[in-house]
Amino acid sequence: MTKKKAHKPGSATIALNKRARHEYFIEEEFEAGLALQGWEVKSLRADRAGKANIGDSLRAGKANIGDSYVILKDGEAWLFGANFTPMAVASTHVVCDPTRTRKLLLNQRELDSLYGRINREGYTVVALSLYWKNAWCKVKIGVAKGKKQHDKRSDLKEREWQLDKARIMKNAGR
Repeated sequence: MTKKKAHKPGSATIALNKRARHEYFIEEEFEAGLALQGWEVKSLRADRAGKANIGDSLRAGKANIGDSYVILKDGEAWLFGANFTPMAVASTHVVCDPTRTRKLLLNQRELDSLYGRINREGYTVVALSLYWKNAWCKVKIGVAKGKKQHDKRSDLKEREWQLDKARIMKNAGR
């Protein structure tokens, strides 16, 4: 009998969109599957597994979802602006387009909910994170409303106060 591989916690995350939480209020989050081509999956897996191998610059693929957003068109959801860097040693007979639009796999109830939410004024859908769930690549998307400049400043002040408060509480016990 073979043993199951030990899964390292925290190693499933491929890419995060930290800017989305700074630029938007995230009201609701959904988990969507991602329709990927073979070279994209291979590139993402090489990025996850090949970090300690020699020749990482040739094998490691990268993913960037910092500028990505979701468009709902013809009853389907599409991810725009995500960049999946192909591996340098990928097959030469396949044309690798790193910024192609990728279909998001959602059920009809989730699509209807997204349609209803983004038809309101000022709402959009952004990609928040890209990660592995078992053997499948998933993307977490969020229904978002843009922040004003004063909202961003107040969030920054709140974050700084939380850090200062934690520092004070830590030093108070000494």
